[in-house]
Amino acid sequence: MFRSLHMKLMLIMTLLIISLMTVVGAFLVNSVSGFYLNQFYDQMQSVFQNDVEFVQDLQNAAEDEEDGAEQIGQMLRTYTGNLGVDGQTRNYYVLDAATSACLTSSDSAEHSGNLPMTHNLSAALTGTVGDASDASAAYMDVAIPICRGGRDYVVYIKDNKQTVQNLTGQMVTLILEALAFGIAISVLLSFLLSKTLITPIERLTEGAEEVAEGDFSHKIEVDSRDEIGVLTATFNNMAGQLKNTIQEVENERNKLDTLFLCMTDGVLAFTPRGEIIHSNPAAEEMLGRPLPVGEVIDYAAIFGGGAIQEELLADRREGYVSASLELGGRSLELLMALFDKEHREQTGVLVVIHDVTERHKTEEMRKEFVANVSHELRTPLTNIHSYAETLVDNAGALPADTEKNFLSVILSESDRMAHIVQDLLTLSRFDSGRGELNLTSFSFAEAIESMVSANMMEAQRHGHSLTMVLEPGLPQITADRERVTQVMMNVVSNAIKYTPDGGKIEVSAGKLDSGRVWLEVSDNGIGIPKQDRGRIFERFYRVDKARSRESGGTGLGLSIAKEIVDQHQGDIRIVDKPEPGLTIRVELPVRGPKNGKA
Repeated sequence: MFRSLHMKLMLIMTLLIISLMTVVGAFLVNSVSGFYLNQFYDQMQSVFQNDVEFVQDLQNAAEDEEDGAEQIGQMLRTYTGNLGVDGQTRNYYVLDAATSACLTSSDSAEHSGNLPMTHNLSAALTGTVGDASDASAAYMDVAIPICRGGRDYVVYIKDNKQTVQNLTGQMVTLILEALAFGIAISVLLSFLLSKTLITPIERLTEGAEEVAEGDFSHKIEVDSRDEIGVLTATFNNMAGQLKNTIQEVENERNKLDTLFLCMTDGVLAFTPRGEIIHSNPAAEEMLGRPLPVGEVIDYAAIFGGGAIQEELLADRREGYVSASLELGGRSLELLMALFDKEHREQTGVLVVIHDVTERHKTEEMRKEFVANVSHELRTPLTNIHSYAETLVDNAGALPADTEKNFLSVILSESDRMAHIVQDLLTLSRFDSGRGELNLTSFSFAEAIESMVSANMMEAQRHGHSLTMVLEPGLPQITADRERVTQVMMNVVSNAIKYTPDGGKIEVSAGKLDSGRVWLEVSDNGIGIPKQDRGRIFERFYRVDKARSRESGGTGLGLSIAKEIVDQHQGDIRIVDKPEPGLTIRVELPVRGPKNGKA
């Protein structure tokens, strides 16, 4: 009940009024009692101390006086106004000092009785003026010893405070009525005050609850310019700033989520307990298993080793810990770091997974390529060196025909080295992006016919049958004619070289509905084993290296052909056919590459 701010304010105001009225009432009651007490003793002092003649009259007895107490009583009756004696609440008494008997009084009912003994009365009976005041007593009194005619009397004035009590009762009643009226007013005013104060606070509370629920668009109306109004305006500004901040954080999170989803590298994050808190599709693909958020991972099962976090905690460096993993035929590189290096025991671990399989393959191919280049160049260089050394050592002693034969070998080997270097330069231009195409429009059929005519004599020299079958209506194509002719020449020359003498070679071409033209070169030679077909476009790869070297091949022709076809956004491949021999198919777009250049 009293948790409500309304009730608290009303209770505080009510208690404040009650406390105030209680203090004021007590002060008034005490003030009235003190006023009457002081007034009583002031009256007594003015009569018995200041009025000397009256006191002397009380003490001087007449010669023929028989009853001194009666005379004193008569004189006191003449002074009832000055003494305030009314015969009801305040009375005078004349007592015999020897017997303490009341001889006369303003109240005839007490003539013969003894008065209650009070402190002042006891003092007067011993001859001392009894005028001590006691605010806590239920009466006010004063006792004056009088010696008259050789006999001791006591004049005793007593007030029973009935007037004070009546007035105090009326004041208490008035105070209680005022208190009731004040409480009613305080309740009303406190209600209005609490309503004025609490209504904007309630609005702030509702606004805070809406902000806590994620609604930042609600604005609280500002009705005043006081502190609460300033607080409300500040709260609205805070909600706006918080909304902008959360939107920025949300945008950054969306960017990171998109980045993680599109990353080719795997990203995996987990808590110190091993619970996954983030993973992207690349990580699931590389690790070959689903990684649902919330799952507690098994380090050994996923990474094939011990707990990563313990290794990171043991490593006090500020960087990261790297590891490698072979999984499912992939070579993976793991980079692991803690989220918070200052609190290592409570932080999680972030793992970035790189798939370095292709890099390792490329590295192996590079090493193999360097070895092949070295081998291919070393063989002709060795031959040239050997024959030249023989000519130098036997200058003038060798027959002319022998010298001519040696020089022919040297010339042939140097031409072979030049072809190898030229092919390597061509591949280097392709790799560096400098092998741009010179696109022109030309007849695809005429280019094929020219290529066949150029190879006809070489085919006849080996006793081959070189035929050409072209579909009618072959279109004009947009391509680099010189490069396309080079591709055709490489394919046809390989068919002539690697087909035993007397073989059959057929060149056919046509058009596809997809906007491409195709060329196939088929022979009935030795062919290529299935296990080697996937590597024939690799550099320096040859199935029969000895025979290739004898025929003058460098092992780079088909590699160059594939680079040229790829630059034209075409396709070159081996056609799987049941008959003996080999069929290579080349497809090129009629309109050329889409970007217009390699």
